[in-house]
Amino acid sequence: MHYNMIETSKVDSKLLNTSIFVFDIDGVIRDVSGSYRRALADTVEHFTKAAYRPTSEEIDELKAEGVWNNDWEASQELIKRYFQSLGKEIQVSYEAIVEFFQIRYRGSNPDWSDGYIATEPLIATTKYFQDLSIAGIGWGFFSGATRASAGYVLRRLDINEPVLIAMEDAAGKPDPTGLLLAAKQIEMKQANAATVIVYVGDTVADMLTVVKARDFDPSYQYVAVGVIPPHVSEDLRDRYTALLKENGADMVLNSVLELTPQLNLLQDIAAKCIRT
Repeated sequence: MHYNMIETSKVDSKLLNTSIFVFDIDGVIRDVSGSYRRALADTVEHFTKAAYRPTSEEIDELKAEGVWNNDWEASQELIKRYFQSLGKEIQVSYEAIVEFFQIRYRGSNPDWSDGYIATEPLIATTKYFQDLSIAGIGWGFFSGATRASAGYVLRRLDINEPVLIAMEDAAGKPDPTGLLLAAKQIEMKQANAATVIVYVGDTVADMLTVVKARDFDPSYQYVAVGVIPPHVSEDLRDRYTALLKENGADMVLNSVLELTPQLNLLQDIAAKCIRT
């Protein structure tokens, strides 16, 4: 287990009670290695006529560029790059890519019971969010997933009427608009102004969202919390941690469940480091 030093210069120790937590969903709240990422690989393989199926590492390398948070667009980009490597142009429409991807991910049944989404393991728990509320921490979600997909997993966690900014609601990450919309809605729900926004994500785009938010709205203080998604193997975790920190993570944890009120982001944080 790894604990990484947190940079405290951006955070005032007196601000714990006015902090809010905003969570990404994919790779943070649910394990999408066998669903979204599998559907992405299926889609690329299908439209390259089984000539190319990206590995998990190749998908990570693409996402490390920081602009491919949308898996439909990531699928299109990998297909495009494959054909470009052959000196050809992509001959498939974006709409066809989305349609195929969604059939794999959601399945064909109205309740999505035969789609990859139905097999996603949960990472977070209902109790985890209950404990945040008990501690007086406002929380919500900003995700690049569709509202329907995000709502599906949140219902599994018995989270009703959450603050949720999804794909349809704001520009894709790393644009910080959605993060700030979520923060404003949490403030309204809590009837309390926040001074610190903690954003929890698992990709370079998530960390860059916080970096951009600092310039976009400097009225808040920000903490970028990276978590290592389940698909990253043990031997690659240090490298993945370094990648997130290079792109703005103030701390990196193995799981969102490690980010608790007891961890206390805003007090004695410089003394916390994870022993290897």
